[in-house]
Amino acid sequence: MVPANRGRAADPVYRPILVARRGELEALGHLDDALAPMLAPILQLSMMDHSVVDSIRRLPPGLVPAVDVTALPDRTESELARWGVPVVPVIGLADGERRLVAHGVAARAHTAQAVVRLRVRQDRAGPDATTAAVERIWRYARLAPEQCDLLVDCGDVCCPADVRATEPRARRVLDWARRHAWRSVSVAAGGMPPAVSRLATDEPVRLDRWDWLLWQRLTGPGIGFGDYGVAPAAPGTEVTGDRLPTVRYASDGAWWVYRWSRRGGRGEERVADLCRALVSAPHWPAAGAGFSWGDHEILRRARRGAGAGSATNWLAWSTSHHLAHVLAELTEPAGGGARHPGAPSRRGRTPRGSEIRRAG
Repeated sequence: MVPANRGRAADPVYRPILVARRGELEALGHLDDALAPMLAPILQLSMMDHSVVDSIRRLPPGLVPAVDVTALPDRTESELARWGVPVVPVIGLADGERRLVAHGVAARAHTAQAVVRLRVRQDRAGPDATTAAVERIWRYARLAPEQCDLLVDCGDVCCPADVRATEPRARRVLDWARRHAWRSVSVAAGGMPPAVSRLATDEPVRLDRWDWLLWQRLTGPGIGFGDYGVAPAAPGTEVTGDRLPTVRYASDGAWWVYRWSRRGGRGEERVADLCRALVSAPHWPAAGAGFSWGDHEILRRARRGAGAGSATNWLAWSTSHHLAHVLAELTEPAGGGARHPGAPSRRGRTPRGSEIRRAG
């Protein structure tokens, strides 16, 4: 793993939106201590699971997640201040008054901060109505704009048409956001297709990261980046349902999706074969197993040093590499050069043209 560097970033540079399930939580739990302060994950809960609270307690120092309980009933058990762990509440524009008050209590209990999540495709009121909605949030939560990070959530963008349709809407929201004194403003989107089970097997398939491209088109001074990790943004989409060993591996501007059916029905052989193909590919990072915990686990399987794992493990390895890769992209200047202390190099070998296969 990357050697720990105790220097801290002044502010997070990456806001991934992650479902609060075992794979993503395991990846966060293995994040290097030096990188943890640069990450501000948003955990989405679809049901109350007390194991999530235990997982948050075990996160690396400096990693304080935001938690979105919008999908949970407005009951006492979903009040974040009662969890007894430092978290940042995620506030939606349509949250009721009781929940807004509870979120304000949670914010003041730990960080005195909150995330306001504006969904571009759902919260489509005009600028004046949106201003009235956020002023209502500040009033009932008893928070100032300077205590709130705005997350502009664009949902899924999985093709050029999605980018073209989403970009003007997101620009209008960003123009509106400049009227207010937000603590920070970030744009997030999901670029992973919801059904990778339709992709070819036994060869890496290249998929463009349209969420990354959208952010590059929108980025400007002070506009942070967020995504949905290696999962789609669409709610209820499971990335652990594919029975074949599957790894979703981020590289510069793309994912490489490995779905392996070789070696018949022996899962351990199939995973070992998949991992050997990955570690010998041009997009395997120069730092190898030291790039992230997930890369370390992939190399162990390539060398037959461990078992096949499960869909949850494959998701954890993919997410771990993805978090480290995006942090490197965001902290490494274009064209190389000095990196933020503790950030791994994302430079690998140059892909050969014959290895690039786009999904149809």
